[in-house]
This record gives sequence, C-alpha cells and structure tokens, in this order.
Amino acid sequence: MEKKTVVVALGHRALGNTLPEQKRATKEAAKAIADLAEMGANVVISHSNSQQVGMIHMALGEFAQNHPEYTAAPMSVCSAMSQGYIGYDLQNAIRAELITRGIFKPVSTILTQVLVDPYDEAFYEPTKIIGRVLTREEADAEEQKGNFVTEVPGGYRRIVASPKPKEIIEIDAVKALLKDDQIVICCGGGGIPVMEQGVDLRGASAVIEKDLISGLLAIELAADTLMILTSVDEVSLGYGSPNEKTLGRIDVRQARYYMEEDQFERGSMRPKFEAAIDFVELGRSRRAIITSIPRAKAAYLEKAGTLIVNQL
Repeated sequence: MEKKTVVVALGHRALGNTLPEQKRATKEAAKAIADLAEMGANVVISHSNSQQVGMIHMALGEFAQNHPEYTAAPMSVCSAMSQGYIGYDLQNAIRAELITRGIFKPVSTILTQVLVDPYDEAFYEPTKIIGRVLTREEADAEEQKGNFVTEVPGGYRRIVASPKPKEIIEIDAVKALLKDDQIVICCGGGGIPVMEQGVDLRGASAVIEKDLISGLLAIELAADTLMILTSVDEVSLGYGSPNEKTLGRIDVRQARYYMEEDQFERGSMRPKFEAAIDFVELGRSRRAIITSIPRAKAAYLEKAGTLIVNQL
C-alpha cells in the first residue's frame, strides 16, 4: 500500500521565542511528527520563523551599527540563517524522538528559495513589521535607502512586503529526499524570497507567508494531507464572541464562503484557509487539517481539529 504524504506547517508557537524556548518547543513538535511517521506517513515540514528572523535581523543590524566596517545583512540572508538554525534544532529533536520509538529514518533540512514576482502588488504596500524600534533619524536613514518604515509605540520599525510564492526552487531536491524515505524540513519562514535576474537569483526584501508556501508545497508534492498546526484545537467562527461556533468537518465550498465573508483575521487565520482551499480544490481525495500540536494525531485520524475536504 502506497504511503500517504503529509505536509505539516508548524506555527511560531511550535518554535518558541528564544533559543532555550526553541529547544523545548521543538521536542513537543517532534512528538507530533513522530506520531505521523509511526502511522506510516511520508512527512514534509514547513515552519514559521517570525521571531527568529526578527532576532537575527535585529542582532546583525545592531552589530553593523556599532561596527561600521561591517554591513547589515539583507532580509534574504537573515531568512537563510533562520532556516539553518531552526532546522538544526528541529531535525535533531525529530531524530531523537524517532530513535526512542525504534524508528530509524533520516531527517534533512533544505535551505529553500522561493521565487516571487517583482511586480507583485505587495511590494508597493508592505505590511510585515521586522527588526527593532528605530529613532526618527534612523527611520529617515532607512527611507533614504529605499526601505519602508511605520510608526509604532516608542518610535518606528521597518516593514517589508509579503508577496505570494510562485515557485519553490529546490522542489526537486525535496522530492528526491522524500522518495528516499526521509523526513524533510524545507520552506522555513515561507522560504528565502528571490527574484530571477538572468541566470542568477537575487534575494528580495520580503517575507513570504508561511501558510501560503505550505499550500504550494503540498500542491507541488501531490500530497494527500495539508496539516496546519497552530495555537487552537479547531477554528471558530465569531472567535471570542458570545456566538462563537467551532468548525469540525466542512467542505471546501463552505470554507471559501466563510473566508469571503471575512470571518478570519488577515495575517492570521485567513492565509491558513487560503492555503487549505487552494490545495483541497485540486483533488477529490485531498484534505486540509487545522489544529494544535497536542491534537495533531487525533486530527490526522479525523477525531479532532477542523477538517476541510473536497466534498462532505
């Protein structure tokens, strides 16, 4: 019997905010991944990097500020660094969890570049806040470089674009490792955003939405399941209101209706539904699951979480 392929998208709560938190959090995430592997699934993992890339960007910016002989690192380089050190902790945590269960399966991290369109409208209206709080003088200097800033309590911060992903550059490498029965970690933080410049790939000052790249990854791999692990056990309509209603099993038409009704917050639950809908609509047997890490195994068995299917 052919193995099912699952793309698992880990949110920032699965990684923590600091290095010690990340060590602890990845051990919990590893249990959910090992559960899926133990049930016979091929597993490919994408993950957030919002806290980590911000920390790296801030640290290197501060270093360059205090040491003029060095230059600050562009967002693409910071994204690559975050993929490496998150992958390091995550693959070691998964490896250890697998070994304790008597499962001997390689785990690999791929530094993954994602092609974006230089004419994407997101570049004209950046929304993603990054880096430390800046003074007015520092904000002016950033704007003189062509960067965007926004006013926040206590000063200003940089904002960057969040373009849609067009193509995963290393997708063939992901497929090769998956075919070799490895667990693959890739597209970290939405991938390293790049634009084509002749034969070269040039890093873009942007952050790709992690859920959207997870959906594209699942489509490219012809996966059976897209599992988005977040901070809630299931999705709710009217979250936090007296009329709050949790969603269990729904079909893709209902999911699209709720999204078009603006039931979900932009930049939070909405991109999860966008990714789920785009993936599920392409195959009758495909499904998307939105749930928390502790409920991942039960949700995979369709006993928990919000399940989006092609038809009820």
